[in-house]
Amino acid sequence: MNQDWAQKNKEIHSLLGKKTTYKEGIEKLIPFREELFEQISNIVNGYPKEAFSKMPFKDANGYHSKTMAYSIWHIFRIEDIVAHELIHKNQQILFSGSYEQSIHAPIITTRSFWEFPSTYWPKRIAAFSKEVDVDALFLYAKAVMESSNEILLGLSYEDLKQKFSDTDKERIVDSGCVSTDEKAFWLIDYWCGKD
Repeated sequence: MNQDWAQKNKEIHSLLGKKTTYKEGIEKLIPFREELFEQISNIVNGYPKEAFSKMPFKDANGYHSKTMAYSIWHIFRIEDIVAHELIHKNQQILFSGSYEQSIHAPIITTRSFWEFPSTYWPKRIAAFSKEVDVDALFLYAKAVMESSNEILLGLSYEDLKQKFSDTDKERIVDSGCVSTDEKAFWLIDYWCGKD
């Protein structure tokens, strides 16, 4: 995140944190999200498809060690699951838009972990990234972003204090969108522990 984006992010967080400025925060958040998404659009439209499965920093620690395809998948799967399954309690965009077929992803989870030793991560992420249809993945990400914007516009300041229940946890488990493996299952507790 560059300095300009970091400053906007800080300002928006501050506005959203107060009832008196919450609406202004949402009014700034939506165009900021669209500005960030424009960067993804530029990358998808400007890079050759084979670039999305490359891992130029595969031995580095952190998020920049992943592929572009995996990064888009991971970010927008989390947003889709949390915004729809957890907050709005409706069907995820992955399913309502039949994107699971068009993307050709071998999984429906966020894939916050892989079932085998971390030394295999780079190979598995690269293989996953070669399998997905980047154009369909982009359309999915855009649909998630737009639907999340609609959800955000419908939330009140009071909605931010909503707590999640065991029923909410069960709904995520039942969706199959988070692996039940202990290495990934913590995500459900993490998301449901937030307001």
